[in-house]
Amino acid sequence: MEEWEPISLKELNNEILKTEKDLDEELKNFWNLIKIDPVKWSEEKYGELGGGFWVVGIFGHQVIWYNDIEEGFNISDYKTFGEIEDYWCNQDELVHVIYRLFELIKFGGELTRREGPSPNLIE
Repeated sequence: MEEWEPISLKELNNEILKTEKDLDEELKNFWNLIKIDPVKWSEEKYGELGGGFWVVGIFGHQVIWYNDIEEGFNISDYKTFGEIEDYWCNQDELVHVIYRLFELIKFGGELTRREGPSPNLIE
């Protein structure tokens, strides 16, 4: 069995650049407003193993972050800067997360399609 390793900053930046090339003008403008240089934030349940999770965007009290355990992007709330409040294990591509957040702003409502950890991750 292969040992898990967290995603490198280089690999993450490649994922981000690949996504940015495919964004339409409206989504690209929105992304440029919320994106940040990737920085590791802590997450108390599962983040310790990889030294935290990479946060790539901030909007209000929500962050877009990469879950390298599940290999996908997520949106979570935060109360304290530098600490991810909710662990989600969606395996979404960055473009889908950007689009969901943009649609939420455009049309209102609540975030949906959040996946919690699998039972064997909790035990």
